[in-house]
Amino acid sequence: MKLSARNQLKGKIVKVEEGLITAKVTLDLGNGNFISSIISKDSIADLDLKVGDSAFAIIKSTEVIIGTPCECNDGHCKCK
Repeated sequence: MKLSARNQLKGKIVKVEEGLITAKVTLDLGNGNFISSIISKDSIADLDLKVGDSAFAIIKSTEVIIGTPCECNDGHCKCK
């Protein structure tokens, strides 16, 4: 698999929840990290995705947002 996207996260499929048209696929990335994607049911069939299979989450985006934990105590928030 060759792609221009550099953000490729390898994982194992742990859940496939099918709806009427789309499905939510959840990958276990290890170390307690999971990522989910909404894809078409046709893609589930085309890729023959099943729980237990290895797969990649491929992220292509023009923006990445970084956040930090907030420490709010006794109603006094320091996250501004």
